[in-house]
Amino acid sequence: MANDMIISARDLSKVFRRGSEEVRAVDGISFEAGAGEMVAITGPSGSGKTTLLNMIGCLDNPTSGTLSVGGRPVFGGHRELSERELTRIRRELFGYVFQKFYLIPTLTVEENIMLPGAFYQAPGAKAARDVMKLLGIEQRYRHLPGEISGGEMQRVAIARALINGPKVILADEPTGSLDSRRADEISAILHGLTKQGITVVLVTHNLDLARSADRRLEIRDGKIHAE
Repeated sequence: MANDMIISARDLSKVFRRGSEEVRAVDGISFEAGAGEMVAITGPSGSGKTTLLNMIGCLDNPTSGTLSVGGRPVFGGHRELSERELTRIRRELFGYVFQKFYLIPTLTVEENIMLPGAFYQAPGAKAARDVMKLLGIEQRYRHLPGEISGGEMQRVAIARALINGPKVILADEPTGSLDSRRADEISAILHGLTKQGITVVLVTHNLDLARSADRRLEIRDGKIHAE
């Protein structure tokens, strides 16, 4: 694992209000993640795991605290970033693997993987084939999502997250809908990405995957319960 610090979060909090009630979904969480490090976020449902992941990925703004990604102040700096600047950071630094695959059913595997490039640097078919080969799905490039297995769909989702060359992969329950064999395959893929210097931060209920991470943050009631 490299020593370069990619993610630095300090006292991140997210507060929601329901009438007069204040709900602290994330309550003063601090942690760091280096290049090539895997961090697993675990905890019961409703503990704030996905909210924390969304703030790390600039999909949601914290109520307070600071966040830097790749050396860039994102939240809590000297000035608030515009939505355009946040969009650039999301596009250039992050790859997202959501809990559901969110593949477009009318597009082929290759077209689904290439889709993020339409909004950025248009990596093209060769880059898509390279990523598919890395993930072992190069023979499926012409198939539609409905014609491949759940494990293959998850590989497509990971390939789509990789197509723009991110520094950080954020994954929400990447093995949640898979059987144990396919979950082990996805775990091996994610660990392989860290060997390439990519930082992986994931939310998971898969204890085997969590234990294999470089660091595990157990979240309860919006706070780090154990590290």
